[in-house]
Formats: sequence, C-alpha cells, structure tokens
Amino acid sequence: MISAAILAGGRATRFGGRDKGALVVDGRPIVERQREALSTVSDDVRIVREDIVPGCGPLGGVHAALTRARHTLVFVLACDMPYITAPFVSYLCSIADSWDIVVPRTERGYHPLSALYRRTCLAPVARRLAGRQLRMTDLFSDVRVREITGEELDRFGGRDRLLTNVNTPAELAGLETLQGHKL
Repeated sequence: MISAAILAGGRATRFGGRDKGALVVDGRPIVERQREALSTVSDDVRIVREDIVPGCGPLGGVHAALTRARHTLVFVLACDMPYITAPFVSYLCSIADSWDIVVPRTERGYHPLSALYRRTCLAPVARRLAGRQLRMTDLFSDVRVREITGEELDRFGGRDRLLTNVNTPAELAGLETLQGHKL
C-alpha cells in the first residue's frame, strides 16, 4: 500500500482565498472525487492543511505529507485537480522501484503536485526548507527522478484532462463551459 496526501493548505490567492478542494465538478467537490479515487489504492489518504514548517509553499506541503505518511511511497496531489485516477496512481507505483520521485512532465513542464514521492526525499526536502530553497523542481537534482512522459499520461484519459487544475475562477468557468460542469 501507499500513502496519499491531498495538499489543501495553500492560500488560494488567485481564487480569492476560497477552498479549491470544495469546488464542485460533476456534482461533487473536487476533494471528494480525489478521496474516492485515492482510497482504492491507499489505506492512508490524508488532507494536509497545515505545514510543519510554515510559509514554504508546496515544498512545505510535501514535507508535511512525507513526515505524516504511514507508508514508504506517498502520492502527493494538489487539492484542485479533479481528474486524477486510481489507474494513474497505480501506474506510478508500479514503476517506482528504484526512483525517489515519479513525476509527470508535459510540454507545460513538471507536475510535482501529482507525483509519487519516496520517503527518502524527506531529508533532501528538509535541507531545502532549512536553506529556504523552495522551488519544487530544484529538489529533483538531489534525488533519483523518473519522468512520466505525455505519451504515458495519455493512457489514462489524456494528459490535459488528467493534469487539469483549477487555479482561478476563469479556469473553473472554462472547465464548466468545456465539460458541462456546474458550480
């Protein structure tokens, strides 16, 4: 089994401070959709709202997730990603053998908040937090990383859909228009 952490501790400044996990997609809050998908591959699904080292952004959330996890592998997910699937998470686990991080990379770059982390990342993350080196992708130079390509992602419903996130009201409105979703 793996642990799964939904990061929900951000300030959501681009969304007026609203809880993005509570946004409704297909008639259900995003976080409910995520819990359902993750509970089929994990017996340790947590919502991380408070960081152990405050004020460090997403890297602080990853640190909290790794610290509190019960298992060696931890799938870390941003609370604003409604389309993550259990088969995708299972795939990451199936190829994680010799990697510290298994992370999607598309033409838009890395997606470190829909990635699998091994607890061996905890010490490198803590060092970066202590040095206030908070850029997520800088961590990759400290550990063994397996990139998931766009072609691999397309097996799970398409990279754009799978990695969709809702950062602004305009993105939510665009999602509703394109997908027929309602608030």
